[in-house]
Amino acid sequence: MDVRFHEFDPSLLSQRELLERLHDLFRQLLLWTNGDVEEALALLEQLAEQHDLFEGRLDVADVRRYLERVGDITPPVGERDARLTARGERGLRTRSLEAMFKGMRPDVAGDHRVPAIGQGGEPTSETRRWEFGDRTDRIAFSPTLENALRRGGIEGFSLMEEDLEVFEVEHSTAAATVMMIDVSHSMVLYGEDRITPAKEVALAMAELVTTRFPKDSLDVVLFGDDAWRVPLEQLPYIGVGPFHTNTRAGLRLAREILRKKRQANRQILMITDGKPSCLTEPDGSLYKNPFGLDRRVVNKTLEEADHLRRLSIPVTSFLLTEDPTLVEFIETFTRTNRGRAYLARPDALGSFVFVDYLRNRRRRPSH
Repeated sequence: MDVRFHEFDPSLLSQRELLERLHDLFRQLLLWTNGDVEEALALLEQLAEQHDLFEGRLDVADVRRYLERVGDITPPVGERDARLTARGERGLRTRSLEAMFKGMRPDVAGDHRVPAIGQGGEPTSETRRWEFGDRTDRIAFSPTLENALRRGGIEGFSLMEEDLEVFEVEHSTAAATVMMIDVSHSMVLYGEDRITPAKEVALAMAELVTTRFPKDSLDVVLFGDDAWRVPLEQLPYIGVGPFHTNTRAGLRLAREILRKKRQANRQILMITDGKPSCLTEPDGSLYKNPFGLDRRVVNKTLEEADHLRRLSIPVTSFLLTEDPTLVEFIETFTRTNRGRAYLARPDALGSFVFVDYLRNRRRRPSH
């Protein structure tokens, strides 16, 4: 093997570090542009001119070549603009996941256990009677000896099967999750960008589930005037529209998806900032009240919440606004469904969702 050594050039190292920082900024801009590579590069160039991000050493063409070289974007072909590659889409998910976990406490960032009893996992401090098939390394010696002494005393000490106790264990369990994302116009109303953090959470969840919990399933449902399912690969490209908020349609589609899942644990995570303002009639037409909280719309939405409760499907709502009327509705919705609700700032949404997903999945003990 022919190995050649060259004199170390620190300028090349600093240029690479600069390109990596610009790469990270480019990924953030992609979220704002719904995956439009050319628009993200144009915004990057504008920001670079305003804040001297290129430091007089690079230009946007250098960044474009770097992104093509690492395989994140395709080069333009004819009239077709540059596009994200599969590697670029995966990079967005990875970056989002890392950003979500960066701000979380160490005691919850890696937790994916449930307070249930099983044969695998970490021992707890609780014990139970030994049963056939229990592992011998789970035997709790102090309680076992106490049982034997209590039965026969010191003089008649003997150890019998009925004296044996074993430590309980926690175990991980598979879950089926539907994440509902509100894409109504209010998610970008009055200059408030709530869709970008919601999208970032969905990307991070997709990466978490597919890489760390492959037995789990994650589906994403968007809801506006209607509700529709989007593949995980399309998450970078979703955006809001001139829609009302058909919460009921989103819940019904989520229920239909979860009904077909084999996992015993099923849940819905709903990210929204708007009051239910429309519903789909039996004939397919749209009944709407743009002011929100129309009594008919509310009652139909609460009926769906109760239907999900009877199916043991909890809904965890993440509110991106402190609107008192929305908070009041969600409180009623949560009581009806017996789910949970969080008032989350957009910049802290990820921590709320991940703590809930990682710590609050439940399964009934088998004993």
